[in-house]
Amino acid sequence: MRVFVSGGTGYMGRELIPRLIAAGHEIHALVRPGSESKLPTGAALVSGNALDEATFRDAVEGVDGYVHLAGVAHPGPGKERQFREIDQRSLEASVRAAAGRVRNFVYVSVAQPAPAMRAYQAVRAACEETIRAAELRANILRPWYVLGPGHRWPYALIPFYKLAELIPTTRDGAKRLGLVTLAQMTAALAWAVENPAEDLRVIDVPMIRRIAAQAPKD
Repeated sequence: MRVFVSGGTGYMGRELIPRLIAAGHEIHALVRPGSESKLPTGAALVSGNALDEATFRDAVEGVDGYVHLAGVAHPGPGKERQFREIDQRSLEASVRAAAGRVRNFVYVSVAQPAPAMRAYQAVRAACEETIRAAELRANILRPWYVLGPGHRWPYALIPFYKLAELIPTTRDGAKRLGLVTLAQMTAALAWAVENPAEDLRVIDVPMIRRIAAQAPKD
């Protein structure tokens, strides 16, 4: 498969691209000028601006899958403006580039609903609606927090999650807002690339975990 990745030099992209290449896929990754050295070996570099589809639209022609990972690093409560100007605008540009050209669009959203990060959730929900309105065949992944290098502080919450999952009144929320590891997320993204949805498929935290548990081990 030929796969286009927007945000390929970021937290998830640097893990996903080598996995897809190892599986035999041809990867074309959108990289902003100055970040070329961060691109994993083996991917074809597409130099462009994630906010302007005119800079990468031609590279999308003929690909089998499109993975949108561009967005603000380390989301936080004080980044509402960045969410709108980067996360939302880049997704809109990706949808315009992919519409009519791509048979499988993959997007990382966030668990909905959730008790915190309201601005972030609102932007991601708006992005999901943009995908629906464009009638793209899409896999939308909804993690809450992805544990990995530089993203480890929630490990301290794991005992509380386990307890909440045992209590009937809090079980569903604890599962929906559960923590996943970067390895689990990468496995679920690779699965989403290789398994196009018939229409629009939402992949929540329990499904991310199931996919990862069934994935071949390295």
